[in-house]
Amino acid sequence: MPEYSIEIDNVAKRYAEHVAVHDLSLRVPKGSVYGLLGPNGAGKTTTIRMILNIIAPDSGTIRILGRPSNDPDITERIGYLPEERGLYRKMQVRRVLRFLAELKGMKAAVADKKIDEWLVRLDLKTSEKDWGLSKIDELSRGMQQKVQFIGTMLHDPDLVILDEPFSGLDPINAQALKDTILELKQRGKTVIFSTHLMDNAERMCDSVCIIARGEKVLDGEIGEIKSSHGTRNVALGLAGDPSPEVAQILGDRALVDRVDDSNRYFEIEMANGAAPQDLLRRIVATGAMVNRFEIVQPSLHQIFLEKVGATGIEMGMSGHG
Repeated sequence: MPEYSIEIDNVAKRYAEHVAVHDLSLRVPKGSVYGLLGPNGAGKTTTIRMILNIIAPDSGTIRILGRPSNDPDITERIGYLPEERGLYRKMQVRRVLRFLAELKGMKAAVADKKIDEWLVRLDLKTSEKDWGLSKIDELSRGMQQKVQFIGTMLHDPDLVILDEPFSGLDPINAQALKDTILELKQRGKTVIFSTHLMDNAERMCDSVCIIARGEKVLDGEIGEIKSSHGTRNVALGLAGDPSPEVAQILGDRALVDRVDDSNRYFEIEMANGAAPQDLLRRIVATGAMVNRFEIVQPSLHQIFLEKVGATGIEMGMSGHG
């Protein structure tokens, strides 16, 4: 059995003058949750479409589950949730799901049993209501997303690819999706999802690849990535709004190199040679009430900003995904 579910070597894709993906190589370990991260337009969706053989790379090779990505036998072992959700809006939910299952080679009776299990699991069938009997356009956006996810999972794929799966989900539905992803991993499945939401990736992924402007910026295991970015980071929490004196201290570039300001919570990268204790002493001296001060590893969000930066995000807002 292959060690990796996905092996990409020196892949490139160009649209006219726009380079969507440039010389990309990565490995997705089997049985892992893998994050493909980057701003909108970074090349994530183009990469996913090449993995799925929806579009062909201009150069390079892709292997899926040990086989070339254009091997037709691979299709039935993959589940794909596209970013652009598309369901037959006037069809009954159960009929849509049965149709999607039959496209993957499932018999109707087997599909119906699986559909029922998934509807119950994702709270689309309760003692009060069976949403499977409703038409798609009678469902909320979050419910429609659940239906499309069920369609992705019915044939029990070995590799699950989710393109921006948390987009538009409320916290309850997002938690249900996270729980399902982690259960898939426990069953030995491989899950790769693209996102620009760093918090979700940091909590869920074993490994990540950050892409910006079509190029790989960073990849590896989460723990290794965070530890390699040093221990100069401090988490600071204040009981009240920061005073002008605190703001002035945080703006002292001899002491603080970078600050991610979330009003009363700050993720701080210390300047070279600066001591966190000096920062704490000066903040306490202003009379500020400190309820958290901890030396921490940088968050994935902080590393993303450092590696991609505001310029990368702005450039990534247009063009192919």
